[in-house]
Amino acid sequence: MSVYNTLCFLAAAAMLIAFINSKIGKMQTTIAITAGSLILSLLIIFAGHNGWFHLEDIASTQMGKINFENFLLKGILGFLLFAGGLGIKLPHLKEQKWEITTLALGSTLFSTFFIGFSLWGICQLLGIQLDLIYCLLFGSLISPTDPIAVLAIVKKMNAPRRISTQIEGESLFNDGFGLVIFVTLFTIAFGDQSPTVVSVSQLFLQEAIGGIVYGFILGLIFHYLICSTDDHSMELLLTIGIPTAGYAFAEIIHVSGPLAMVVSGIMIGNWTRYIGFSKESEEHLDHFWELVDEFLNGLLFLLIGMTMLEFSFHQEDWILMAIAIPLVLLSRYLSVKLPYLGFSHYRQYNPMSVKILTWGGLRGGLALAMAMAVPAGVMVIPEKDIDVREIILVMTYSVVVFSILIQGSTITSLIEKAKLWENQNKH
Repeated sequence: MSVYNTLCFLAAAAMLIAFINSKIGKMQTTIAITAGSLILSLLIIFAGHNGWFHLEDIASTQMGKINFENFLLKGILGFLLFAGGLGIKLPHLKEQKWEITTLALGSTLFSTFFIGFSLWGICQLLGIQLDLIYCLLFGSLISPTDPIAVLAIVKKMNAPRRISTQIEGESLFNDGFGLVIFVTLFTIAFGDQSPTVVSVSQLFLQEAIGGIVYGFILGLIFHYLICSTDDHSMELLLTIGIPTAGYAFAEIIHVSGPLAMVVSGIMIGNWTRYIGFSKESEEHLDHFWELVDEFLNGLLFLLIGMTMLEFSFHQEDWILMAIAIPLVLLSRYLSVKLPYLGFSHYRQYNPMSVKILTWGGLRGGLALAMAMAVPAGVMVIPEKDIDVREIILVMTYSVVVFSILIQGSTITSLIEKAKLWENQNKH
């Protein structure tokens, strides 16, 4: 079966799970799809081990044909981030600019090193010889919050405006900085040349700053194109050009496509929306991109659940998976709490802010895609054929699944408490 056919059937499965959930489950859609695909994967594995029917090899082969890293990072990511940028309100973003900048940059860097050194120390105590550089690499890919997971789950729960803006803004903008850290550590771990301060600075300027500038230029071009036509169908079609050709060209000129999509989305959503679109297009813009977002999110979260079929688990993997989840949560709490100690001197915040930002700092497909980029073959436990890639993948997968299923489904009570405080302190 071709990759296209496989994706068609997976998309249909995601829609079926979403439909059943809308009738009987009433869970948040992306959580339901992830849970459904995870249960399906476990059933396939369990049935195969008991000799009932042998779908495990077939399913694993079909999943292996889909390059998850390319499918997300070079495919649908542009659409999902552009759709996320469209929904961001620029005045709210400007009001929280220092908080978002600190969380996106400082907290990501702190979390990377806290997780890396803590994991290395724990591995030494357990007798697992996982080098410090690989522990830091895991810290770099798991520290940035995933904008896709955050926007798909937290945003739709109507958290108080300041909290919502902080968690959405941070997740949309910490990708560029997180990518620089990941690429730098990846080069140290697997490259032939050690990076220098100059090379790291150039990488940051090219990827992060270049992505922001390119996104602004791209948004400007499409703003004037949209303003030049009165055909409402053409106006909506032009917006598709940004996450398709615009995102692909970002890769060609080696700037951050994700950051470019966020900037372009914010421009189109806050500027072009009101002066460029016809009345009919303005009414349909959000509905059109919500539909695109829902469809691609459903497919992505189904793939996250089904990715389990490609893994082989050893005893050491289970131990490290159990360690990774509380370690990442502790790191997230500290990386949010410490900046808030400073923020609170200048502005009053909702007392639930730190808890919501900690528990709502979800990880998703982006972390998994980066983990899949780690090359195989660097052995950690040779006698069991356990390499660095396997360890990083299973730890990442455990954190991603926990954040989507457990954190995503239980954050509602925290948000309700925050809303109650807001209502009580309006005057």
